[in-house]
Amino acid sequence: MKDGTASLVRLLGTLVAVLPAARPQITRPNIVFILADDLGWNDLSFHGSDEIQTPNIDALAFNGVVLNNLYTQPVCTPSRVALMTGKYPIKLGMQGPPTYGAEPNGLPLTEKLFPEYFRELGYTTRAVGKWHLGFFRSAYTPTRRGFDSHFGYYTGFVGYYDYILQDTYRDFGEFSGFDLRRNDSFVWDAVGKYATDVFTDEAVRLIKEQPANRPLFMYLAHLAVHTGNKGKYLEAPQSEINKFKHIADPNRRTYAAMVSKLDESVGRVVQALEAKNMLHNTIIVLMSDNGSPSYDDSGRNFPPNVGITANWGSNFPYRGVKNTLWQGGVKSASLIWTPRFQQNPRVSQQLMHITDWLPTLYSAAGGNPGYLPKDMDGLDQWMSLTMDLPSRRNYLLLNIDEKLRYAGIVKDNWKLIVGSTANGSLDGFFGTTRPRVPYNATAVVYSHVGRALARLWDTLPYAFGGTSVRDVLALRYDSTVRCNRPKAGPRTRTPCTAGEVCLFNLVADPCETNNVAKKHFTVSTQLYEALKYYKRLLIPQTNRPFDPAANPARFNNTWSSWVY
Repeated sequence: MKDGTASLVRLLGTLVAVLPAARPQITRPNIVFILADDLGWNDLSFHGSDEIQTPNIDALAFNGVVLNNLYTQPVCTPSRVALMTGKYPIKLGMQGPPTYGAEPNGLPLTEKLFPEYFRELGYTTRAVGKWHLGFFRSAYTPTRRGFDSHFGYYTGFVGYYDYILQDTYRDFGEFSGFDLRRNDSFVWDAVGKYATDVFTDEAVRLIKEQPANRPLFMYLAHLAVHTGNKGKYLEAPQSEINKFKHIADPNRRTYAAMVSKLDESVGRVVQALEAKNMLHNTIIVLMSDNGSPSYDDSGRNFPPNVGITANWGSNFPYRGVKNTLWQGGVKSASLIWTPRFQQNPRVSQQLMHITDWLPTLYSAAGGNPGYLPKDMDGLDQWMSLTMDLPSRRNYLLLNIDEKLRYAGIVKDNWKLIVGSTANGSLDGFFGTTRPRVPYNATAVVYSHVGRALARLWDTLPYAFGGTSVRDVLALRYDSTVRCNRPKAGPRTRTPCTAGEVCLFNLVADPCETNNVAKKHFTVSTQLYEALKYYKRLLIPQTNRPFDPAANPARFNNTWSSWVY
């Protein structure tokens, strides 16, 4: 009996010796949250675009879950408020326009933010890129709100090479200043380097230096593909622009290069995770903060009174643009990837809102969502996503803007909009509809991400294959939205125009061309009553008058906190 035991021990020792070395294990998954800025629905090729190919992003999408029914806020700051707090911006007075550089305003300090929850779970918390949640006092800045470090900018946008924000204020003239910092120190040596590359370099560096015994939460909020300053709205390396000669419009061509650099960034981040042996235990989310400000097919910018600047993105086939509650403004191009989804990739129609990410990822990280604030609007969708169950959400509030007097709400397949933005000048269909080159599914499979995920298959205990060209094409077909829509252009009019109460059946009419408010009066009434309920929870907008003391000229021509 003793001899048999000894033989068994020797046998087990031999087996252990020939088994591959075990990976260092950490209990909680790494989380990389990539937020694009003003990216259009039609600017990622996994949604059917043949004009701009995004093979790395597509590889993540087609090895994970394409989120075809995820909504966000219509503009930058409110979206980030919703993400960081898990609450509708109306509850915090942040539902209006974005926070401007010279505005003494920010996300209330009473709120506990996304990274603070994850820091309590033992995470290293990193922020790279855009903040846009206030900096007039240093207490509002990222490293005082739960992030261990921040490399990026505080304002709404900067130039892609000079990192300067130029803001014009009616009463004070133009304020112009540099805005790129590592924590509290300005990063002057980045001038002349392309912003998407600079932020990606920082993300890769942080991944390389991440301790093996701690999980990582990284918030990579790109400048791409937001417009820059006057005279150089669109910027990209010329070598990248030259790859898109099939696009006739020079602005759209440069924009395509900006998207391509974003795609390259995703590839580099995934490669870094693989090299660090972290990919097998990582969740990656990619989404846009809102729709693209797009452009008129004639190439013209929007009227000056609209308050947004076109970036030549495309929300096709959806109606509307950034700053509106139409699908083109609030439907986010989104995906989530993790190894467990790679076994069964799919296109999801589960109703989700940007507020859901905090409780969902908190749950995925092993936290108990029951400990989160009871007034949080986000819902834990982790079980719904992993088990492919129905969404936990039936309703979601798009927004209520009490100053502009417009609002919107979704319930299941129904959407109600009351009022309009910019007197209806953004109610049309904008952006390109013309395919240019055949889709290259093989490039997806052999992209940096595609190859990294294929190598991951070989190490997963439940792996039985990989995503093939046929799989890519099938999933792309499923994720493409199809509908008949009027010819693009800002003067396009549909049965629902500015100021009306508009109801749409989003299954029968995904592009919002047929107002059925009168036909389905009971549904309209129900949704209107729900809007009235949320209106009672609304805190008036906290946007404040611009402060001349914010002038960067007072701080060596840099955007800096100016209230102490």
